[in-house]
Amino acid sequence: MSDRFVYHCTLRWSDLDAYGHVNNSRFLTLYEEARVALMFAGGRAWGVGSFADGVVIRRHEVDYLRPVDYALGRATAEAAPTVRIELWVEEIRPSRFTVAYELYDGDVLASRARSVLVPFDLTRQVPRRITAEERAFLLTYAPQGGDG
Repeated sequence: MSDRFVYHCTLRWSDLDAYGHVNNSRFLTLYEEARVALMFAGGRAWGVGSFADGVVIRRHEVDYLRPVDYALGRATAEAAPTVRIELWVEEIRPSRFTVAYELYDGDVLASRARSVLVPFDLTRQVPRRITAEERAFLLTYAPQGGDG
């Protein structure tokens, strides 16, 4: 597999549920934050800014492997606790692509997920094809044979 994109996401007090764990719905927010960093910041740094023009989610799939605590023991006066999210592009099709994720609490794998994304023309309100530049960028985070 080529390099994964690694994102360290700060946990927020509002991420917690009544049991003191990160709420299951907030996992999608954490994955979103990592995905946005990859596609918007990473894409722009690579010279591809078109993802910011429109990408919509077609599907999410999440496996929760263990609870994630706020872990005050890992916090400092300057920084809240973080989780590490590793993501990569699992499949690229002409009009959609799949991003896979693993979320780590310290060194422990806590969740796996996938999102199917569709490039979207926000002006015309229709899906669009992946451009050659977008495909080249996505392939930098895809395993060999990432084209489906």
